[in-house]
Amino acid sequence: MTPTDHPGSGPVARTGGAHEFSTVSSTDVYVGKILALRADEVAMPGGGQARREVVEHYGAVAVVAVDDADQVVLVHQYRYPFGRRLWELPAGLLDVEAEPPLRTAQRELAEEAGVAAEHWELLVDVDTSPGFSDESVRVFLATGLSDVALPDAVGDEEADLVIRRFPLAEAVAMVLAGEIVNGPAVGGLLAAQAVRTGQARGRPADAPWIDRPSRFRARG
Repeated sequence: MTPTDHPGSGPVARTGGAHEFSTVSSTDVYVGKILALRADEVAMPGGGQARREVVEHYGAVAVVAVDDADQVVLVHQYRYPFGRRLWELPAGLLDVEAEPPLRTAQRELAEEAGVAAEHWELLVDVDTSPGFSDESVRVFLATGLSDVALPDAVGDEEADLVIRRFPLAEAVAMVLAGEIVNGPAVGGLLAAQAVRTGQARGRPADAPWIDRPSRFRARG
């Protein structure tokens, strides 16, 4: 029994994937600038109900930008919840109305890292914490890099960013050594290595995104 199940629900017969987890009721707990928290009562197998707390999110994009020397652009960014700086991919929220994910990725790469790219393809979509959040991050591979001017003015956290290029193989080793732990960065770097070494192929940059979040934006 999970902490949010109703007491006394007890064991139930297995349904083999046939049960429909319908929402019985929904209550907003908190609505903020970039996320919301709601509490739903959900119909469970066996006829009972369980409370599920869900964090709604805009969704985001991230970019594995690899240059002609097979070096990848990483940013060192302070993450307040963990109390330390993490090595991550250039990334950003899908918080601009009607902006396609690819355009968001192109803009964020330029604004965070001062880089533009000629070629774009899709690596992976990462549902970061599906047990309690609808956040999903689309990770692109960008190649054919060139430098562009960084913005003169940036946000508070961006002002502290450190931008550095690592050999892709070294970045993958950092993932496996536990030195890169950001979820989209882990998935994106491993996928990029597979694509760059010919073990896999990327997808078109505009491929369908099944889990792209929409509920938070629909709040208006």
